[in-house]
Amino acid sequence: RYEPSWGSLDVRPLPAWFDEAKFGVFIHWGVFSVPSFGSEWFWWYWQKEKREPYVKFMDTNYLPGFSYEDFGPLFTAEFFDPNQWADILKASGAKYVVLTSKHHEGFTLWGSKYSWNWNAVDVGPKRDLVAELATSVRNRTDLHFGLYHSLFEWFNPLFLEDATNAFKTRKFPISKSLPELYEIVTRYQPEIIWSDGDGNAPDTYWNSTGFLAWLYNDSPVRDTVVTNDRWGAGSICTHGGFYTCSDRYNPGHLLPHKWENCMTIDRSSWGYRRDAQLRDYLAIEDLVKQLVETVSCGGNLLMNIGPTHDGRIAVVFEERLRQVGAWLKVNGEAIYGTKPWRAQNDTVTPAVWYTFSPKEGKVNAIFLNWPVSGILELGEPQAKLGETQVKLAGYKELLKWVALGEKGMVIALPQLTPQQLPCQWGWTLQLTEIN
Repeated sequence: RYEPSWGSLDVRPLPAWFDEAKFGVFIHWGVFSVPSFGSEWFWWYWQKEKREPYVKFMDTNYLPGFSYEDFGPLFTAEFFDPNQWADILKASGAKYVVLTSKHHEGFTLWGSKYSWNWNAVDVGPKRDLVAELATSVRNRTDLHFGLYHSLFEWFNPLFLEDATNAFKTRKFPISKSLPELYEIVTRYQPEIIWSDGDGNAPDTYWNSTGFLAWLYNDSPVRDTVVTNDRWGAGSICTHGGFYTCSDRYNPGHLLPHKWENCMTIDRSSWGYRRDAQLRDYLAIEDLVKQLVETVSCGGNLLMNIGPTHDGRIAVVFEERLRQVGAWLKVNGEAIYGTKPWRAQNDTVTPAVWYTFSPKEGKVNAIFLNWPVSGILELGEPQAKLGETQVKLAGYKELLKWVALGEKGMVIALPQLTPQQLPCQWGWTLQLTEIN
């Protein structure tokens, strides 16, 4: 059994499914989706920091005295079709999904006993959005279902009181944050608890180790659940399950500990923004590059979308997700279930990233630029004459190659028209019998 201490909790092995999954979809959805302006931090920027664009937006479009709480009933979700969401998630090739059950605004997407009149069952949609998505994902896909939960809440009076007392009092975690965590685990049995928002309070204030000991020892998901590293000030990149280290974390080299790159398709926001321009969204080439770099360095990619207040996944997000899924249909063997190889990227040709498929003993060289010459030079693999075979994923014939001395090889790519290419945006060479 695990003790409620980091020394004990940190030795728990990460359930194998998480490393094998490689790719998940993050969903930021809440009351902030109603103003859908600037950022999901709308309330904080408007009321606390009083940033000019946010103040002006409210002055121009809403009556004096309109409060953030007044957005609650406008979070309507009338077009929310959890089956359609599940089908899009499945088509993306993702193996897990993480839904924001509660962001820093404190509004819960389930009918929490601990969030009276500030939850999706009492206000707004009058639906248990967490339950509906969990059911559809489990019935229609093989994705693992996870939940994001913010420890702190910007404007909760109990939290603000504890903060004033330098966190010597613990009214907020005892009456709100911890009961919610136990509630979502017992009710929805998520296989990921993605914690966030420590409010600069230490893990002892949150009793994170006590909760995690229960989660790993006695909860209904004790054998399969994975957690991240955001459990109190100072725990990030140090304690917990997989490391996130920072938002959009992509170190570009191998790390000794399992990690995740959580990033957004919209460069500037996690929640939906009506004021976003097309150039604010990452192109599919950018997303494939992020996925390949992340996986080759031992990480998972968690790619975020922000649905609208009425429950739609905007067409631009759907398109990006389906494009990633189309790419993974051809190249998935070089991603799912792989391990990092001895080299992460090539020493001779830039934008070539390696993964290793242990079951087949294959080295995968994923290259993001198709060379004009039709010749690809790789500096890392040591090929063996008469034994090494080179295949292009999605193409039938074996490719011709020549070894370069001790290390390295030159590969002749097939002469294909753009229409004949097995996929776009990046291609995989599968190398067998490589030293």
